Amino acid sequence: MTSDALLGPAQIRGLAGRLGLRPAKARGQNFVVDAGTIRRIVRVAGVRAGEQVVEVGPGLGSLTLGLLEVGAFVTAVEIDPVLARELPVTVADVAPGWVDRLTVVTADALAVTDLPGPPTALVANLPYNVAVPVLLTFLARFESLERVLVMVQSEVADRLAAPPGSRTYGVPSAKAAWYADVRRAGSVGRAVFWPVPRVDSALVALQCRNPPATTADREQVFAVVDAAFAQRRKTLRAALAGLAGSADAAERALLAAEIDPSTRGERLGVSDFARVAEHIDWANAGPRLR
Repeated sequence: MTSDALLGPAQIRGLAGRLGLRPAKARGQNFVVDAGTIRRIVRVAGVRAGEQVVEVGPGLGSLTLGLLEVGAFVTAVEIDPVLARELPVTVADVAPGWVDRLTVVTADALAVTDLPGPPTALVANLPYNVAVPVLLTFLARFESLERVLVMVQSEVADRLAAPPGSRTYGVPSAKAAWYADVRRAGSVGRAVFWPVPRVDSALVALQCRNPPATTADREQVFAVVDAAFAQRRKTLRAALAGLAGSADAAERALLAAEIDPSTRGERLGVSDFARVAEHIDWANAGPRLR
């Protein structure tokens, strides 16, 4: 296909004008208007012909068309009913042969529990304000996912891909690592968006794998992660006291997991958090942090 099959700046603005759409900051609506960037995202995501791909927040359809161009079956989850109704119309106008491979789900991505088919890839330009919750929600709900490539705010990308011990390592890093190997997959310039955002963007790639081997469940491990980072300057003995029931109980769990109680949360990887969760007496623990 030629670049005519994808949307350019004039087409994006024309669609928005016809719909009376003003990009909403509250929904993080910044639309990609550069075909080269769209093809780069699809290429880095490794999308294959015939693959079931889920896209969150398709907006006016720039990335949707890029995914359809390589032969994928796309389920687009869009919260805005106007945009959701328009997306199949746009695809039919630009490339009518592709519209049969598009399914649109009009819903809040955080509320979606079922999709028409099990997706093997999530590829999306995620709204900045809900990027991490959406990503973690989809990883938890759709075990069929093999790969993820999302475009997010650059600082969010750094946090998601940060290793233990780094300045930006925290809750998003540890929880994403439960599901996948995470890496930053490149930067994206501001000029490829309309309207131009005030922040830089980046791509984050996740290669899904099995969680760490542990007798603790995900809820328990994530409760430990949340407690460990609730006050970053606290030692784990102090940070986990409320969760474990007391500082002494937290210390016993940490020592059983072979972790120094004076360590801080940013030094632990997700497997370490899982070991701690295994040794907490959950029957007598305090309220779980979420």
